[in-house]
Amino acid sequence: MRLYLGISVILLAVLIAASGIAALTRGWVLPTNRKHVIRPQFYGWGQLVIAIALCCQAAFGLMTNDLDTRQWGTLTGSVLMVTGILVIAVSRRATGHRQRRSAQ
Repeated sequence: MRLYLGISVILLAVLIAASGIAALTRGWVLPTNRKHVIRPQFYGWGQLVIAIALCCQAAFGLMTNDLDTRQWGTLTGSVLMVTGILVIAVSRRATGHRQRRSAQ
């Protein structure tokens, strides 16, 4: 059962990494996220970091029997996951150019 879970997580990570590479190289973002993402380069980097985090968690959390290695590997994957989410959040932030309303 652990092997099937590990394989499915790795396949999900490959799909996320492919989407991140498309955002980095072409500026292409999935249609559901297009209107929310302002900076596709940051979005792509965030997706690549999340894909690496998923691979790290699957490799160390599911495939290793050593307790110390499992704990440090899963912790590293969790830190990378939060970092990727923060980078994606930065890609969605407005650039700070607000339109002023004219006083009437």
